[in-house]
Amino acid sequence: MHTFSVFPAVLLAAALAAGIPSAAGAQGHTGHHASPGDSAQVAATVDRFHRALAEGDSAAALALLTADVQILESGGAEDRAEYRAHHLGSDIEFARAVASRRGPVQVRVHGHAAWATSTSTTEGTFRGRAINAAGAELMVLVRTPEGWRIAAIHWSSRNRRS
Repeated sequence: MHTFSVFPAVLLAAALAAGIPSAAGAQGHTGHHASPGDSAQVAATVDRFHRALAEGDSAAALALLTADVQILESGGAEDRAEYRAHHLGSDIEFARAVASRRGPVQVRVHGHAAWATSTSTTEGTFRGRAINAAGAELMVLVRTPEGWRIAAIHWSSRNRRS
């Protein structure tokens, strides 16, 4: 289960300090040096990551992460090696066991960086525990020679009332 952290506020403050426009706005916004297809490619990368988790394909999920990725969940931060060793397996187990409905992915692209946000609802049973949660996700991606790759992930969730 993912929990709240202040990473989105920190990211927004850093983006504003760097002169990157606000992330508020319409789906698929592209900024300076971005092509219209970039938004679709960013969203496809996010979708491929989620599909890899749901299919139990840890190699495919890891291939979409940068070497210096930072993953924030459950009140902590992990680098790629820590995520691989600690939470990747349980994230795959959770994705395969519990139904999740993701809302539309909102993408903002600015040059060689992009961020994608979405919300979700997750209902089911995991390890004998009933799950009924609303979630939010922020992924920061960077353009690489291999395509868009995920450089940071922040997941948060809260229990929903039935």
